[in-house]
Amino acid sequence: MASQEVGNAEPGTASAGGPPARQAEPEVVNSVYQRNDELQNHQKEKLQALGAVQILNGATVLVLGIFLASLQNIFHPFSQFFFISYTAYPLWGPIFFIVSGSLSVAAGRKPTRTLVQNAFGMCIASSAVALVGFVFLSVNLAVNKHSFKNCESSQSQDLCVYVGIFSNGLMSLMLILTLLELCISTSVSVMWCIESSCNSIEVISFPSNSV
Repeated sequence: MASQEVGNAEPGTASAGGPPARQAEPEVVNSVYQRNDELQNHQKEKLQALGAVQILNGATVLVLGIFLASLQNIFHPFSQFFFISYTAYPLWGPIFFIVSGSLSVAAGRKPTRTLVQNAFGMCIASSAVALVGFVFLSVNLAVNKHSFKNCESSQSQDLCVYVGIFSNGLMSLMLILTLLELCISTSVSVMWCIESSCNSIEVISFPSNSV
């Protein structure tokens, strides 16, 4: 009888001495989820900020492209300084940048699976477009350097030189913005990839605890 009383008392003292391990597990899981939520919110804010920069960058390149096309119509005899207009990069390139930034902002606010996949795909496409634009602009600057020599045989030599200098300034500004877009698109693609990996790891790690 005494041994039975001692055996019955031991579970009670163990339960009274402290909380069981099963009650402590939800607290650990909740703290892990809370830290993950804070990191994800910080990540979303970064993605929205970078997406806004992409939109502003694309809009600036588009305005410069329209201005460049207008200059080409005005100074048509010096069209060799506006090689980039024949590629139409200042028009279709910024469209990719603006759409990519808009999707990044939308996916940061409401990260559904479809938006995240579309934003990730557009960021990769924007990186490729920015790389192509960098090549086009570099070729245009090289052509301008050669075109300055032809200004010596031009009837309006001073105007030719001024148009070439102005064209080089616009090309250099577009080149800087294109490099910025390339860096941002690559960074956003990496961040989307990391966030997708973290979400998949979280789902795999805590299936039973979440239930």
